[in-house]
Amino acid sequence: MNNAATHAAEPVRLGLRENWLQFSLLVVVNVCVGALVGLERTTVPLIGTETFGLTSDLAVFSFIIAFGVTKAATNLAAGALTARYTRRRLLITGWLLGIPVPFALAWAPAWGWIVAANVLLGLNQGLTWSMTVNMKIDLVGPTRRGLATGLNEAAGYVAVGSVALLTGYLATTHGLRPVPELIGVVFVAAGLALSLVVRDTAAHVALELAQHPGPSPGTDTRTGLAATFARTTWRERSLRGASQAGFVNNLNDGLTWGVFPLLFTDHGLGFAAVGLIKGLYPLLWGLGQIPTGQLSDRIGRKPLIVTGMLVQAGGFVLALALLHWPLLAGILSATALGLGTAMVYPALIAAISDHAHPAWRANALGTYRFWRDTGYAAGALLAGLLADALGLNATVIAAAVLTAASGLLAARWITGRPEQNPTA
Repeated sequence: MNNAATHAAEPVRLGLRENWLQFSLLVVVNVCVGALVGLERTTVPLIGTETFGLTSDLAVFSFIIAFGVTKAATNLAAGALTARYTRRRLLITGWLLGIPVPFALAWAPAWGWIVAANVLLGLNQGLTWSMTVNMKIDLVGPTRRGLATGLNEAAGYVAVGSVALLTGYLATTHGLRPVPELIGVVFVAAGLALSLVVRDTAAHVALELAQHPGPSPGTDTRTGLAATFARTTWRERSLRGASQAGFVNNLNDGLTWGVFPLLFTDHGLGFAAVGLIKGLYPLLWGLGQIPTGQLSDRIGRKPLIVTGMLVQAGGFVLALALLHWPLLAGILSATALGLGTAMVYPALIAAISDHAHPAWRANALGTYRFWRDTGYAAGALLAGLLADALGLNATVIAAAVLTAASGLLAARWITGRPEQNPTA
């Protein structure tokens, strides 16, 4: 009771410095979130081909499709669920759903179990990652969103990359299963324990709502999921531009998740080298978001989004142009993809937050994250169909073309922040 009274008596303030302890706890929670999905980056496509003998690329990539569809739907639902449940409760629920994942990956007797584990992983990631990013945005207020999202995504994707490197090494020394997957038990336990300590951010949302200016005359003020989904998907050009860029960005990730381990092992690389390539991409993606998130607060979101998409397209070109030297091709491609994604990722989330009123921001972020993570499933499906029909090289070419086109659409549709550009 005394502890609760102390919390109630503390003044609620917005800002990174004012909320550094809770913000830091959420950063560590998101390290655990990213680490859990990092278990799959190197080993699971190879488990499909080498342990279960799958010969169809589409069948191998089915685990990514299951993950992407589930995570996308959970992202969308998470925004609506925040109207009924606290962010902290949803965060804890996400961790409870993730408990079986490492065990299923380690000892699944059939490929269907791996696919089922990825449904649970999608639920886990959709709730935990959505809540950590929403809670950080709640804490810092409108002026530091780029930095807040950069730190959040950096924590998650550095963990993804680090664990991808680690599982590649463990697969070389201990085999594809069960040792590389069982380290996930540590991440689930730590994430759940820390989430029980984190405080909810409902009071911070209420404070920002009280400080936020009212809507302009003639502005659509509906805050429900259906209205926000339409607004974020198509009706408002900046939100539309960010949503399509997020979709294509994660289409790239879903495609490389499945294709790169197979492409580079076909050209003679071992598990450790593939782990290096698969780890370098999210490591650069993660670390790069700290400076790029802060930079987007200074120069705007659009320059980073457009340039980042074009840099990613160049990464796919490098993967094929240098394929006679597969390790060099993999490292340079992963570097370009990682840096390009680092430019795009926090700027996109911040752009959505810029153009969404606090009353419907959680639903707008949920809609954006729905389209972004639908890209995982679309990338895996496209990769499977094209790889089976035309080969892995054609799949990489298609990704380069789509990514460049998305960057050009972002340049056309995304505008400045509303306070910078009243006509947006």
